[in-house]
Amino acid sequence: MKIVAPHRVTRTYTQQLVAAPAAVFPLLCPVREADWIEGWDPLVVITASGVAEPDCVFVTAASPKDAIWYITRHEPESGAVEMIKITPDVTACRLVIEIRPAPGGSEATISYTHTSLGPEGDEFVRSFTAEYYQLFMKEWETRINRYLSLAGGQAAAPAAP
Repeated sequence: MKIVAPHRVTRTYTQQLVAAPAAVFPLLCPVREADWIEGWDPLVVITASGVAEPDCVFVTAASPKDAIWYITRHEPESGAVEMIKITPDVTACRLVIEIRPAPGGSEATISYTHTSLGPEGDEFVRSFTAEYYQLFMKEWETRINRYLSLAGGQAAAPAAP
């Protein structure tokens, strides 16, 4: 048995969103993300409801191996979602999103914790800087706000499975 200290990084950012939590939360879904992220196309989504739910599993293309995502927490009433993403031989990641009402819409606090699983993961963890994360989160914030502004009250309507 080999036990090692983790090579890990956590980054957190709070987005200011232009819609209420009830309109934002359904968009945090492997199916609904295609509505607001150009090119988003999971390889497979395993879900009983057709959208995000507890124990939903989905796979996204990644290099060197595809990433496997598992939704461990999905609570629309409290605005909380948590996922685990495993990119074999690279990283294990925990993603936590918490949405709450705020003036003008809502706030979403988004935290990624990446733990290296080997040399490629070590390089990824080193490159996951605060500056990189802030740019990533601002781009996400811009995309979802653009969608929410254009969709108006329709943003909360679930897509057909």
